Amino acid sequence: MIHQYKNNGYNIVMDVNSGSVHIVDDVVYDVIPLAEQLVSGGIRDVDTVTAAVEACQKLTYSHDEVREAVEEILELAQDNVLFTEDIYEKYIGNFKQRQTVVKALCLHIAHDCNLACQYCFAEEGEYHGRRALMSFEVGKKALDFLVANSGSRVNLEVDFFGGEPLMNWQVVKDLVAYGRSLEEPHNKKFRFTLTTNGVLLNDEIMEFLNKEMSNVVLSIDGRKEVHDRMRPFRGGQGSYDLIVPKFQKLAESRHQTNYYVRGTFTHNNLDFSEDVKHLADLGFEQISVEPVVTDPKEPYALRPEDVPQLLEEYDKLAVELLKRQKEGRGVNFFHFMIDLSGGPCVAKRLSGCGSGTEYLAVTPWGDFYPCHQFVGNEKFLMGNVDEGIVRPDIVDEFKCCNVYAKEKCRSCFAKFYCSGGCAANSYNCHGKIDDVYELGCELQKKRVECAIMIKAALADEEE
Repeated sequence: MIHQYKNNGYNIVMDVNSGSVHIVDDVVYDVIPLAEQLVSGGIRDVDTVTAAVEACQKLTYSHDEVREAVEEILELAQDNVLFTEDIYEKYIGNFKQRQTVVKALCLHIAHDCNLACQYCFAEEGEYHGRRALMSFEVGKKALDFLVANSGSRVNLEVDFFGGEPLMNWQVVKDLVAYGRSLEEPHNKKFRFTLTTNGVLLNDEIMEFLNKEMSNVVLSIDGRKEVHDRMRPFRGGQGSYDLIVPKFQKLAESRHQTNYYVRGTFTHNNLDFSEDVKHLADLGFEQISVEPVVTDPKEPYALRPEDVPQLLEEYDKLAVELLKRQKEGRGVNFFHFMIDLSGGPCVAKRLSGCGSGTEYLAVTPWGDFYPCHQFVGNEKFLMGNVDEGIVRPDIVDEFKCCNVYAKEKCRSCFAKFYCSGGCAANSYNCHGKIDDVYELGCELQKKRVECAIMIKAALADEEE
């Protein structure tokens, strides 16, 4: 499968199955789609392919130019970096049968929040239910479950989530200490992370975070007017002025690594590239600003007619971030971070985040769900910390959720980068986990294209 596109002056050709990316001239770019069927079918004779391409009468290049392009294309095909076969689908049966272990938990340490964010899927921390704080005993049982169900895996991940986790700070500290006590006797290593809105951040908390948290996610939407509109206190006053200095201090104290500021853009700020630039200008070097996913009837929901502008925003942002990178003031934008030489293992490329199998969310009272976005939906209640997993059928359903189980993914060039997208978004859009959220797909494909263009441009400059 080949995907071709032009971006920021570059002719980019992706060989989807091998992961190879090629920057080519106009002649090769135009000849590739005309030669694809022949070369993919095994015809590798230069004269035969050249004659067939010229017979299409779609090109204005000379015979020598076409022949030279065909030679280059055939060489790439011979090296198995163009027109390669899909080697993954035939293994998907075995992939479904593989033994999975739990490697990560999202601990809902607090179903409560001190902000009233308009787009919050957690309903200000309530998650379709009652406000509650996780007790140490429930959290302790969750960590015990993780250790007991992680098999021989050494590295385990625990994210303290909410609501607002800092509203249950003592339990966070106690659970970190308990997790550390489990490491040596069980040959495990915990990687703790925490997501916070920053309202309760202080020096003591920052010191603990820097000592114990491998990553910290800081929620801020961008420009003051954008942030305060969507992330106010319950009394309506904005939170921007309170949290920005704290976030700046924390980012600096972590040497601008192992954190990221995480924003959400909505229909109210379709020019979200300006919010990314604003966050960069505030000094943040690790940035994620992501599209809102919500009920389409909400006034701030993204709409199909917004997509053209959003795609343009990603292109604008890519050019801006590339410019900053060349000027020595680059930032890492989460959705433009892509590894073309290694990247995730095959299992992750095919099935994504591992929700419902390797990754589970735990409510304050100890119930298990496939991930935080399913919490409160009783259809996906999988078990609890006392009984373990009592719905293995849900595990099996998520285990079978992969790029080959989704018809819309099979012919998509981005499938090995997004791994089929978010199961929760699919369920909320179509009522099933093995479909896709189409608006999100369009944005994801553009992000992949922009990320590869940036890589290409930086590589081109090095040559």
